[in-house]
Amino acid sequence: RVTLLELIMVKVNEKSPVTSEEMKVIMRNADFLAGCFQEKCEAVLKLTSAAGAEDEEALVTIRLLDVLCEMTSSNGQLKHLQALPGLLETAIDTLRLTHLAGKQAVNIFTATHAMTGQEEIAHPAVGFKSHLIRLIGNLCYKNKENQDKV
Repeated sequence: RVTLLELIMVKVNEKSPVTSEEMKVIMRNADFLAGCFQEKCEAVLKLTSAAGAEDEEALVTIRLLDVLCEMTSSNGQLKHLQALPGLLETAIDTLRLTHLAGKQAVNIFTATHAMTGQEEIAHPAVGFKSHLIRLIGNLCYKNKENQDKV
């Protein structure tokens, strides 16, 4: 699943123009990926415990967030994703939960807290909070309704 998400990420990042048929497929994929993220977003919180350090669902969720960030960075998919019900609320709620989880245990979600001595820990969840903030910002970009929700 992670490999498939990485392939989708490559396609989303392509700068070549897309046909209307390709755009329809991308929109359907965006709906599906946003739904998956909304269902699985709390799986990342399991990474705060040592037992969940290699949780596949959490790794998939992290890649889903990366893909959604890229999709919302493109004007083609932005308006569609801004209108999806619950995506913004899920991102905000997940940000709150990761912030609280980071305060209660070792904060693996930000790079500044993942440092030990001089070397950085290469934990898959490092930067998760910043990507959530990026997604929230993208969903609010030029969208008064979403800005009011935040």
